[in-house]
Formats: sequence, structure tokens, C-alpha cells
Amino acid sequence: MKLKTLSLVLSSFLLVLTFNLKAQTSNSAPKLVVGVIVDQMRYDYITRFWNDYSDDGFKRLISEGFNCENNHFNYAPTYTGPGHASVYTGTTPAVHGIIGNDWYDKESKQMVYCVADDQYRSVGTASTAGQMSPHRLVTTTVTDQLRLHTQKGAKVIGVSVKDRGAVLPAGHMANAAYWFEGKQDGNWISSSYYMDELPNWVKKFNKKKSVSQYKKDWTLLKPIEDYQESVVDANNFEGKFKGESTTSFPHKFTQLWDSNGFYDIIKSSPYGNSLVTDFSIEALKKEELGKGDFTDFLAISYSSTDYVGHMFGVDSKEVQDVYLRLDLEIARLLQTLDEQVGEGNYSLFLSADHGAVQVPAYLQSVKIPAGLVNGVEIKSDIEAYVLDRFGPDLIENISNHQIFLNREKVDEMGYDLKSVQEAIAMRLLGQKDIYKVYTAYQMWQNDYVEGVEAIVQNGYNQKRSGDVMFVYKPAHITYSNYGSTHGSPLDYDTHVPLIFFGKGFNKGKTTARTEIYDIAPTVAAMLKIAFPNGTTGSPIEEVLD
Repeated sequence: MKLKTLSLVLSSFLLVLTFNLKAQTSNSAPKLVVGVIVDQMRYDYITRFWNDYSDDGFKRLISEGFNCENNHFNYAPTYTGPGHASVYTGTTPAVHGIIGNDWYDKESKQMVYCVADDQYRSVGTASTAGQMSPHRLVTTTVTDQLRLHTQKGAKVIGVSVKDRGAVLPAGHMANAAYWFEGKQDGNWISSSYYMDELPNWVKKFNKKKSVSQYKKDWTLLKPIEDYQESVVDANNFEGKFKGESTTSFPHKFTQLWDSNGFYDIIKSSPYGNSLVTDFSIEALKKEELGKGDFTDFLAISYSSTDYVGHMFGVDSKEVQDVYLRLDLEIARLLQTLDEQVGEGNYSLFLSADHGAVQVPAYLQSVKIPAGLVNGVEIKSDIEAYVLDRFGPDLIENISNHQIFLNREKVDEMGYDLKSVQEAIAMRLLGQKDIYKVYTAYQMWQNDYVEGVEAIVQNGYNQKRSGDVMFVYKPAHITYSNYGSTHGSPLDYDTHVPLIFFGKGFNKGKTTARTEIYDIAPTVAAMLKIAFPNGTTGSPIEEVLD
């Protein structure tokens, strides 16, 4: 009888102890983590438009959160796919393998897209737009580690207008990733990698066609005289929607609708960001994120900022307007999180996948060195040089500022690979718009710790990258004569915001350098879970509470 009583006492003690441990874990961890990536957001969009922002969006994040003012990408190319992958894996393309949005695959001898996967079918559409998965991402993400840590108890959902903006942050183990297919239907879709069919709440969301509220003209949020931080509205540095005769406001979407891909035109406006907020809030509510026993994760990517930047350029009133309106979307998201999860119960970080260069024609107009590079001319010169110097069929591909050689052919013809790489590099360096050139041999043999060399090396993947890498002169791009682009290892493409906000994070700021691959280990340390398995970044100690 005494042994039975003792056993009951011990059992009760262990039960109480277990309950207390769960309670302590629950109290110390947030109910929900929200990751926000803004596509093509330079750091100076925070400071440049500061006076025009509301008190409840970016200003609230900074006043109540921790602002890393000197945050940079430490690799190139600075594109969307690698950017999202690097934020969530805590490492660079050298390790996680996403070396571009698309790249030349040395095994299949063809271009591949970072998340395309024809092993899976589209869900929610009859098109191929849903045939996506994270299979080319070779390391885990912080979202994967959360799912592993909780034995799949935590929910992870990715949302973006772009497929890669949803798939890569959500990781390999996500419950779902959703992206927007515009065209005539304007639906949110997914891949059979995640599910056999859309959940009922997504079907209902698509069916009610709330997206149709954004079939309206794009007008300025504020009086045009308030937009003093951007160039004059009508200028030669901006693109136009099909059917427009001027670059100036208003952009009459109701008239331009059919000729610009129907719902696709919304992606290139502030309303695309509103779509993302609408759907993210619906996912938050219907999936009951932050309501369970484990920390959940909602990965949000706002992509319309990138579409607008590419078309109109860094200094346009369109870019200023899309950010003033994004500020209101951030405020709406925060208010909903306060209501649904509870203020102080969630954690959030906000960063970007890359910055952008100012339009070279505009820079030239104000006497800043800049220019457009004739990429076709450079390609033709290199191909002719290699043909004359070494013979035919040695170059397989030139893309993403890389040259891929047919290594079997180089060996067959008896050439030394290192010598061929160096000869091509020297030829490239003679081109007037080329700033830096590196060979794969240099990437293998050296360990660069600073400068452009280190940034290029962090983007160099031994299995996937090319034989020769080149960098254009500052503010020189291969692009149209209007709009902005990105991809370089230079400051305008690498300097992006990084703000931590909410439970587990301190308030404050730092001007000490932080780097994009520090985000995932910082979040993992806050959650007390394992780092992603390829992590090369480190937790930012000042941020952690």
C-alpha cells in the first residue's frame, strides 16, 4: 500500500513538473513568428519617406522594435530567389545552392528556375503555374527547424504574389505555400508538393472574388505636392503600362486592364501588396495561427514593390507611393496580429531580398557616373575571342554575369582549365564597362574575407556556378533605358532594412554591421531551436531579449 501511495505521489509530482515545464516553454516562446520580406527595398526608403509614414507601420516597428541600420547582403547576385533563401537558411548561395532566380544547370545543360518542379501538379489552377517546390534548396530553413523541433506540431505557411517568395521561406516541411496567379481569374494557388487540393477556406476566398475590389485606377495616396522626395511625375526615366502615353498619374487600370494581363496588372501596383495582406490575414484567422500549443510561423513576402521599382525606378513617385501604401499594409497587419494573437504574444522581423540601383539615365542627368552596358556586345566579343584563341564549342552558356565552359571539351582539346579561365578573365577585364573579374580557380583556392571578392565568393557555389564571374562598374547595368534593377555586390543592392519586433526581441538600434544570414540564427536562438543545418551566420546578440 505504501509503495502504491509513493508511486501515486511520484506520478503526480512528475505530472506537475511536466506541466510546469510546458508552461515555462509556452510563456517564454511567442505564439507566432511573422517573417516579412519586402522585395526590392533599399534601406533609405525608411529614412527618405520617414516624414510621410503613419505612426502605426514602419514607425511603430522601429520605435518599439530593434533597428539594424547597417544591414547588408554579403553575397552576389542580389536577386529574389537567393535573397529569400538566404534570409531563411542563415547562409549564402555558396551553401544553400539558390544561385539565382534561374541559372544554367551544368548537368542537364539547360536553364532551370529556382523553384520549378514538374514532378508536382498545380493546385487551384489548370495552368503549370503551381508546379513548384523547394527541391533545389539543399539546406534547411528556420521554418524547417521549427517543424522538426515540434515534431510537425508548429504550423508553417508562406504567402507571396511570387511563387519563389512563398516557397523558399516556407521551406521543405511547410504546411502550405500560396502565391497569386493573376491573368483572368485572379486566384491564389499552390502545388501538390504541399496538398492535393486547396483548403475550403482558400476555395471560398477565391470564390468571393475580393480581389476584384482592386480593379481600379492607381491614383496617388496624398496630394502630389507632398511627394517631394521623388522626381517630377512625367519624365524619361520611367516605363509605361501598355496603352499609356505618359508616365504620370493616374494610371487608369480600368482602361488598361485587358491589354496588361487582366489581374496581372495589380502585381505592378500598391494593390498587389494589399492582396498579400488580405490573404495573410485570412490564413492567420482560418488556420488559427498562434492559437495552438506550439509556436507557428507565417512567412509573408510583399512583391509589388519589386514590380513597381523595375518599371518606374528608385526615384519615381510610383515607388514613393507604393511605400507609403505599404506602410499602411504593415499597420493593418500589426493591428490584426494584436487582435488575433495578442500584443506581446508574437514576434516579427522585416527585411528585404535585395535593394536596387537608381536609373542610370537619371544619374547621368545629375552628373553621377552611370550607364547601360551592351551585354550582347560583350558576349559576342568573348565568344569570338574564345573561338579564335582556343577553338569551337568551349563556351556552353553566358548568364547571370557568369561564363560556363564545356570542361569536357577543354580537357579533350588538351587545355589547362585554369589557364583558359584566366585568359577569358583578362579579355573581360579589358572591356570598358567591366569592373571586376574572378575565376572559379580563384574561388576554390582563396578565402576572401572582405570587399567585392568576398561577396562574389559567398555567391559562388562549387557545383552550380560558372567558370568566370564578372562585375560591372558601379551604377552600370544591362537593362532597359528606364526603371531600376539589381543583382550586383555593390552597396545600393546590398544595404537593406532589418527590424526585429515583439516578443523575445529588445528595443533599440545599432549601426554596427549586420548581415542577411544573421536573421535565421537570431530567430532560432530566440525560439531556442536548432539553427538551419547550413547556417554560417550568427545570432545578433544585441537584438535578443
